[in-house]
This record gives sequence, structure tokens and C-alpha cells, in this order.
Amino acid sequence: MNPHDDLEEPNEQDQFRHDDQKDLIDEEEIEENDQDEDQKVAPVKPQGRGLRSLAAEEEEELPPSKTKIKKQMHELQDLGAELVGLGKDQLAQLDIPENLRDAIREMHRINKFGAQRRQMQYIGKLMRDVETAPIIAKLNAWKGISQQHIGYMHQLERWRERLLESDDALTELLARHPEADAQKLRTLIRNTQKEREAQKPTKHFRELFQVLREIIPEPL
Repeated sequence: MNPHDDLEEPNEQDQFRHDDQKDLIDEEEIEENDQDEDQKVAPVKPQGRGLRSLAAEEEEELPPSKTKIKKQMHELQDLGAELVGLGKDQLAQLDIPENLRDAIREMHRINKFGAQRRQMQYIGKLMRDVETAPIIAKLNAWKGISQQHIGYMHQLERWRERLLESDDALTELLARHPEADAQKLRTLIRNTQKEREAQKPTKHFRELFQVLREIIPEPL
């Protein structure tokens, strides 16, 4: 009997699941690679060439940094979150791939926070192959608002996530806006964290956003 006969073939479904997981960008790996990039030794520059032309050539040849890739990933996820919030009629008017449309529909059926986070990462990944300029223009036309207002809303969203992840963020926010009600913020943050852990409806999550909107004024 051949000793290799007992070896089991790898499960095809497990292999596909493993490949899908590898496709998603791991944010922690990106941050670790950022540190590795800083420690690399700079290449030796050839002599006898104009510094200006050399610098321009090197700038053209440099690949995007891990930090820039991470920033672009977050921007695509933010845009994906806006698409998830659209109604069926509006979504139907957008020229987007069918797999992205299906992923957005699937997002509406997911209730668990962890699964929602993974689905948003997947949507962000799909959007890397989409021309985003027409989508952004369409969204702005529907909302009748400026890019400045969109940036302001994203700023509030980032503050909300920071407050939920770190106590230092609340200290920083109170230092910038001492008129804010610290006790109310602490209570809202605590209730939102409990809400997430229990996978309950996002009542306090939305309320925290509204409170931040009252604390941080929109630029004129």
C-alpha cells in the first residue's frame, strides 16, 4: 500500500475561504510594515547627475507608501458606507458593478457588529476597481451639499470612533472644547460600547454623533 494514500486532499471550500481572507487588507500588518519601511537603508545615489533631475526620477519610481494605501482604503470604506445608506431607488441609479451592488444588499441583512465590519472591508475592497468620481458627484448632487460639509461629517465620524477606542481621545476633545459636558460624553461612550458588545440597535451610537455635532462647529 502506498503510504501517501492516507493523506487527505485539502478541502476545496477551506482553500477558497483562506484565499478570500488573504485578499482583505490587514490594517495591523500595514502599520507594522510602515515601521519596517522606516528602518530600510536608503539606496546609494549615483554620482555625477543633476540633483533636481535625480530627485524627480526617484519620486516617479517610488511606489505608494503603506500609509497612503491605508488612507485610500479608509476613504473607500467611507464612500462605501454612504452607498450602504442609500435607498433602493438611488442605488439603482448608480453605475456600479453588480458584485458591489450585491455586497451592499448583503450589508443590510447583517446584524452583528463584527460581521458588519468585515463586510464593510469587503465593500471597500470591491470599490478599488470602481471609478469613484462619478459616484461622488452624484451623491453631492442628491444631497446638495459641498465637499467641505462632507469633510466635516467625516471628521465627526472619526472623532466618534476615536472616543470609542481610546480614553485619550476624550481628554483631547475636552481640551479643545472645554465647554463640552464631560459627564454626558462619558455616559454616552460607555452606553455605546455596551450597545456594540450586546449587538443592540445603534441608538446611543447615533446620539453620540449628534452630541459631537453640537460640540464641534462646522467651518463656515
